Amino acid sequence: MIPDILSLGQYDTVYNFLSLVIAAQLFTAVYLLIALPRILPRYRQAITVAIVVCGIAAYHYFRIFDSFKAAFVTDAVGGRGDYAQAAGAGFNEGYRYVDWLLTVPLLLVELIAVLALARSVQRGLLVRLVPAAALMIILGYPGEISGDNGLRGLFGLLSTVPFAYILYVLFVQLSKSLNQQPAGVRRILSQLRFLLLLSWGVYPIAYLLPLLSIAGPDAWVYKQVGYSIADILAKAVYALIIFQVARIKSFDDDPTFADIERSRGGAPARA
Repeated sequence: MIPDILSLGQYDTVYNFLSLVIAAQLFTAVYLLIALPRILPRYRQAITVAIVVCGIAAYHYFRIFDSFKAAFVTDAVGGRGDYAQAAGAGFNEGYRYVDWLLTVPLLLVELIAVLALARSVQRGLLVRLVPAAALMIILGYPGEISGDNGLRGLFGLLSTVPFAYILYVLFVQLSKSLNQQPAGVRRILSQLRFLLLLSWGVYPIAYLLPLLSIAGPDAWVYKQVGYSIADILAKAVYALIIFQVARIKSFDDDPTFADIERSRGGAPARA
């Protein structure tokens, strides 16, 4: 539940983390757009998807930021006092779920696209992963907006089913595809799956806070901070790692391209 009052420190914490996410997503997208010509065309689809993901996230965080500023106001001189919920205004948590509904499936598209597998293999993975990712977000939303802990727990449990299925495909089925990748890429992609597990693991923890009888302004602030950190890891950091994979694979595929890039001082680090 949204708290009625935030202290100055709590307000500033949420304000600064939302600002941090906007900067991280926006400038990661700008960097990837500028760097797009520095990978081979066959891997640019993955990076283009990464740019779209970061762009979508930046847009929604602007909306979240505006919603937060409108929801909490203060009468203190210089804004140095407590912040109370504004009359007739509320913080819209729905922006996050709209963002996740769009970006979480695309994160999986990024990973599959950068592998450059056979079309039939890519199609098979996408048909399984993308609907599961969308279903995970859709099932989580009713519980997020509910004040009933029983309902929250029910939808949290339901959304865990597609989440577990996604992890199964990533850690079991996708391992077969990793064997076709260069050695350095295999190690990075294996670590990337754990980054997804780590960052996605923050979301259910924050989601479950009310069920653990952790409530009040501090709990709400922790949730916003947790969501913000997870979004930076799962989108901006993830995108930069995908770009590194695309660079290594580009060098491995085309020695001439690799020589040109090395002459520009742009050789990727080898694992």
